[in-house]
Amino acid sequence: QVQLIESGGGLVQAGGSLRLSCAASGRTFSSYRMAWFRQAPGKEREFVAFITWNGGNTCYADSVKGRFTISRDNAKNTVYLHMNSLRPEDTAVYYCAAGLSVLLITTTSGYNYWGQGTQVTVSS
Repeated sequence: QVQLIESGGGLVQAGGSLRLSCAASGRTFSSYRMAWFRQAPGKEREFVAFITWNGGNTCYADSVKGRFTISRDNAKNTVYLHMNSLRPEDTAVYYCAAGLSVLLITTTSGYNYWGQGTQVTVSS
């Protein structure tokens, strides 16, 4: 069982930066691959970024590539999402997720555990 708690969301102007954190409970955190998803009002939850258990590989949605960076610190049971050059279209609730499967890394069905989400609002 893994419990995930996101933090770091807020209101920022376009072009600004935020760092989201996701703190995980459980001693097996380092076994899980982690991801960030986001959901804007009226839209489906979409993949943002993924990181392997040891941080050796990452993957990003095209819409955030070059602007967002995912990282993790297994000693602190925490995964981060560094967001730069934010745009109004990045406004959404951001969720972190944990999974063990090596498949479906960009889909919600590939993850077993979810946080409650943190709101990010980017003003123009």
